[in-house]
Amino acid sequence: MDVKASGLRGLVFDKDGTLFDFNATWGAWARRVLEVETQDDPDRLVPLAEALGYDLEAERFHPHSLVIASTAEETARAAMPYLAETSVETLLGRWNRLAAEAPQVAAAPLVPLLQRFRQHGLALGVATNDAETPARSHLRAEGVEDMFDFIAGYDSGYGGKPAAGQLLGFCQAMNIAPEECAMVGDSTHDLHAGRAAGMVCVAVLTGVAETAELAPHADVVLPSIAALPEWLGLPVA
Repeated sequence: MDVKASGLRGLVFDKDGTLFDFNATWGAWARRVLEVETQDDPDRLVPLAEALGYDLEAERFHPHSLVIASTAEETARAAMPYLAETSVETLLGRWNRLAAEAPQVAAAPLVPLLQRFRQHGLALGVATNDAETPARSHLRAEGVEDMFDFIAGYDSGYGGKPAAGQLLGFCQAMNIAPEECAMVGDSTHDLHAGRAAGMVCVAVLTGVAETAELAPHADVVLPSIAALPEWLGLPVA
C-alpha cells in the first residue's frame, strides 16, 4: 500500500507506548515517584503499586494497568486512597510537573521519521490521554513539537480516548475526512477511538499490550512506528 493508493492524508499518534516506548520511559520513573509519594512505606507503597498495576520488582507496568490507557486524572484518582494527599488537583499538578521532566525513550528516531511523513504530504497529530502541557514538553525535548499540526491531551477540550473527540478535532482542524486518516496506538483505547472516529486503525507493540489483545481491534499490527513507512509504501529514504 502506498499513501496515494491508500487515500490516507493524515496520521494521528498516541504518545506513550507509541511515539515513546512505554516501560522504557515510565518504568523506573514510576517507582521513584511512588516511593516519594508513600515515603517508601511498604504498607502504602505495595497496595498503591497493585492498584495502579505496577510491578515493583520488575519496575514495569502490567499489561492491564489502568495507567496504560487512562487519563492522568483517572490515574490520580485511583491513587488517592493510598496517599496522604487530599486534593486530586494538587496531586495531578505535581505529577504533571514531574512527568514533564521525565526523560523519554523514543520508539524510533522521530525527527527523520516525521520528516518523511511530512515530505509526502501527510498531516500529523498527537492524541494522548496525558495532559497537553507535559505532552508538549516531551515532544519539544525530542525536537518534534513543531512537526505536529495538532496536539491534544485529555484536558485540551476534546475529551480523552476511547472517545473519538480528539481524533475528530484533528480532522476538523486539518479539513480531512476521518476515513482519510489512520490512528496509530498501542492500546485498545487508541484503537477503539480510531474505530469510533471512522479511521484506519494501526496498532504498535511498543506499549505493553501484545498482538493477541490488539489484533482484533486493528487493521494492522506493526512492531513499532518505524515500520510505518514500509506499510505506507513510502520510497526508501
